[in-house]
Amino acid sequence: MAMASFLAVFLLMELIAGGYRDGANGLSMNYYFFSCPSAEAIVRNTVTSALQSDPTLAAGLVRMHFHDCWIQGCDGSVLLDSTKDNTAEKESPGNQSVRGFELIDDVKEQLEKQCPGVVSCADIVAMAAREAVALSGGPVYDIPKGRKDGRRSKIEDTLNAPAPTFNASELVRVFGLRGFSAQDMVALSGGHTLGVARCLTFKNRLSDPADPTMDSYFSKTLSKTCSGGDDAEQTFDMTRNNFDNFYFQALQRKSGVLFSDQTLYNNPITKSIVKGYAMNQAKFFLDFQQAMVKMSLLDVKEGSQGEVRADCRKIN
Repeated sequence: MAMASFLAVFLLMELIAGGYRDGANGLSMNYYFFSCPSAEAIVRNTVTSALQSDPTLAAGLVRMHFHDCWIQGCDGSVLLDSTKDNTAEKESPGNQSVRGFELIDDVKEQLEKQCPGVVSCADIVAMAAREAVALSGGPVYDIPKGRKDGRRSKIEDTLNAPAPTFNASELVRVFGLRGFSAQDMVALSGGHTLGVARCLTFKNRLSDPADPTMDSYFSKTLSKTCSGGDDAEQTFDMTRNNFDNFYFQALQRKSGVLFSDQTLYNNPITKSIVKGYAMNQAKFFLDFQQAMVKMSLLDVKEGSQGEVRADCRKIN
């Protein structure tokens, strides 16, 4: 009996030391263990329900996490609405592929009823993306929680985001500046196995002459898509709602939709990584989940550096 009591006390001390305590600075896997134990379940159930109704939403949630973290760090800045004095990040043309704002609002509303002022919008975005990947057939992984929400969101900051016109060398360079290896970058690019691209982002490849790195038959497919206008959509691979390695197989067939996709197979540094992922889905999954955890830690705000918004669309 005494030993059981000792073990219980020891476990409690370990939990606290690991950052489980309400309000403790520093991220941890179970940051909300005491302060909001229902947080994980609420996010998971809400995302599950949403994807059952609309499987295409998974791609939008994954994009949301990336676009949030790349600008100002993982701080929920992509969620903030514009005001009369400021145009926010979400208005950027590069953020038009981001979807799921209403889902984040729904999760936040539920959490504010359960444990008001505890769970940040930034953490909700990160957890929602994690669930979207797993529910689409991708790897199951966990991420540390405890991010605070930022107070800045400006459209001009999005100019620093990687562009669909970047070649592999440029992608390696800009990702390297954020601490990612070439392998991390290619793995994260594999997130394009979900979703679609709008004609506006790839029509430059169809000008006369067409991009020579593209399969001629696939070029006709993209031209047909763009006959529907700039907002016409083209899937990145044949299974737009399934998280798999078909994206990398498409690159091998010279059927990458964006220039920044196909360039990964045209550069000797990244080509071998693409070939490896196209042949071994398990390896892609492992590297993707590790890269996602690394991305989720980009420039996170802790303690007084940020806040926990009551409404994800506006600062407190």
